[in-house]
Amino acid sequence: MPLIDRLLANQTLRKGIWKLWYPFLTRQLQAEEVVFLNYAYETAPPMGIELSPADERDRACVQLYHHVGSQAELLGRKVLEVSCGHGGGASYLTRTFRPAAYTGLDLNPAGIEFCRKRHQLAGLDFVQGDAGMLPFADESFDVVINVEASHCYPDFPRFLAEVARVLRPGGQFLYADFRFAESIEPWEAAIAAGPLRVAGWREIGPEVVRGMEFNTARSEEMLVRKLPKFLHGLGRDFAGVKGSRVYQALVDGGLSYRSYRMLRAELA
Repeated sequence: MPLIDRLLANQTLRKGIWKLWYPFLTRQLQAEEVVFLNYAYETAPPMGIELSPADERDRACVQLYHHVGSQAELLGRKVLEVSCGHGGGASYLTRTFRPAAYTGLDLNPAGIEFCRKRHQLAGLDFVQGDAGMLPFADESFDVVINVEASHCYPDFPRFLAEVARVLRPGGQFLYADFRFAESIEPWEAAIAAGPLRVAGWREIGPEVVRGMEFNTARSEEMLVRKLPKFLHGLGRDFAGVKGSRVYQALVDGGLSYRSYRMLRAELA
């Protein structure tokens, strides 16, 4: 097992590593105007959603957010995104689906500072906080969104409990993430035993692979310029470039990438 995987198996170390890694990435990438930190999504034939010129360069990453966010009605709703990264998805969903209010939360204080400067939209705000201890009152939101972040959390069941706590009656959880083969069974067990009911899910690995291929040239060029050489391997996995360990695991079936729509169990 690679060293990084052995370290991430320890819950305390996992949280400590991500608390260092994401601020480092923000410092390295903010001058590049990198507003998405997620992998990507492309259908066959191409999804072809209409985008503004400013969004076009991030098309494949935008499309992952569009896929996740369009699973429920956001118009006029109060929305929370947990682990909003650099805020590109929050900005896109706010502009496109017009929620009444959209709050992006992230553990990375440097990322939240970047978001507040970069994404200044009516109804959109950003809060620094922990996915396992959401700083919001019970039943505060109609929709909670989480894109490609929960694999970093040291306590996934606790996160699901927090999502259920802050959702209003009838609220929905829109979720996308991945797990390597050895982690799929506990992932599924935690979802099945959690306080939310799965209303629908599907495997989106093929679409994510196409999105990775779409982004590879740009990501490769950027990581060579912005990361020290000893971090290129980790950077390639993080960016999901073609040929990386994560990309190959998706192609070979050693990694499952899924999207879910969940409801509060007692109201489903």
